[in-house]
Amino acid sequence: MSGFFGITSREDCVFDLFFGTDYHSHLGTRRGGLAVYGPGGFDRAIHNIENSPFRTKFDKDVQEMKGNYGIGCISDYEPQPLLIRSKHGSYCICTISKINNYNDLLQGLFDDGYLHFMEMTSGEVNATELVAALINTKDDFVSGMEYALKSVEGCLSILILTSDGIYAARDELGRTPVEIGRNENGFCVSFEDFAYKKLGYSDYRELGPGEIVHLTEDGCKQLRKPQKKKRFCTFLWIYYGYPATTYEGLSVENMRYRCGAAMARRDNVQLDFVAGVPDSGIAHAIGYSNQSGIPFQRPFIKYTPTWPRSFMPTIQSRRNLIARMKLLPVNDLIDGKKMLLIDDSIVRGTQLRETTEFLYECGAKEVHVRPACPPLVYPCKYLNFSRSTSEMDLITRRVIRQLEGDNVSDEVLQEYCDPESERYKTMVEEIRKEQGFTTLQFNRLDDMLDATGLPHCDLCTYCWNGRE
Repeated sequence: MSGFFGITSREDCVFDLFFGTDYHSHLGTRRGGLAVYGPGGFDRAIHNIENSPFRTKFDKDVQEMKGNYGIGCISDYEPQPLLIRSKHGSYCICTISKINNYNDLLQGLFDDGYLHFMEMTSGEVNATELVAALINTKDDFVSGMEYALKSVEGCLSILILTSDGIYAARDELGRTPVEIGRNENGFCVSFEDFAYKKLGYSDYRELGPGEIVHLTEDGCKQLRKPQKKKRFCTFLWIYYGYPATTYEGLSVENMRYRCGAAMARRDNVQLDFVAGVPDSGIAHAIGYSNQSGIPFQRPFIKYTPTWPRSFMPTIQSRRNLIARMKLLPVNDLIDGKKMLLIDDSIVRGTQLRETTEFLYECGAKEVHVRPACPPLVYPCKYLNFSRSTSEMDLITRRVIRQLEGDNVSDEVLQEYCDPESERYKTMVEEIRKEQGFTTLQFNRLDDMLDATGLPHCDLCTYCWNGRE
């Protein structure tokens, strides 16, 4: 994942840009970047944030940067913002993207005479430079951004910093959010709306799918109208979003309470208490507890002062090790108890299995598990929440292969997505046995979508049922 933030202000914007970008640190773990435009032209800094927080790495830069316009980005992958020199003049660009037709777009540019790319990330052309190249094939920023939005298969939102303001574009199907805030000095643009509210900005409006706007200190001008079709990512509420964030009018925290309550209404297990796996499982567990009347407790605590986030290392075994070392048990709350444990999801299954094992080692009598979303049957094509190289990284697909063999039709996969089917029930039981849970019951897709209060057709559910 990635997150971005931008400012257009009558005053120097660097302070707000620094903290607004930093507020997106939960969305990325590898690169951070800031770019500003001021009296001296463009100034830009990019740092590796894998082993140090964003604030530490950029503390010196923000003392030296000056400008009234600026954009910043936190990224799990490519370094950005990039500084581009083109027929449109100089500009800085950052993106939130997953480009599934990357190779085709790249080859198309080469076929049309594009000579070379400068930025490389892990041996590949930087995805943000690829987007810039698409934009540069057109006569102006608006037609170029529209062309890029239409050309990319996957997901793409864009911020472009120029000498006369910021261009912002939301993904063609609105899979990720782009929020606009304002104060007495100008405007800001943000992935997460809470990032600007603590800086003194109020909500102005949310961009619609495919909408393009131009921001200056004096206003927000629409340059392309929103598209009618929307497919907002439901998983942002379940996992990625910070609790204080609001998407589509619904806060992340409230959505998680609702999901927890929905799971409780379908459950009748006898328990001593309910617990959530930190951090995203906590609110789901509180919602379950409030609905069921079963007490909420914290049988383990997440140690955060010095440990980096568990998904930061690129090597999966190290990520699992860090996740295990961060959770500290409270033994007298565990010994001899029947507990229900809620996590946001089960992806590979490694971390939750190891968490359950250490609960048993601490004396737990029963560990019942309730993931807050349905089984992940399809690898996500739209958000980079996992760069898995194989669908077999998903525990569901490994179990399905054990049950069905290597060649499984989409029709059969759809049965594994249906909570009323025998195949679904068999899959869940196989996962339960492999993981060592006392019982396992996933949140239902219909309950999860109902919890948003939004039309189901406006929500992306691809990773749960393969439907775009």
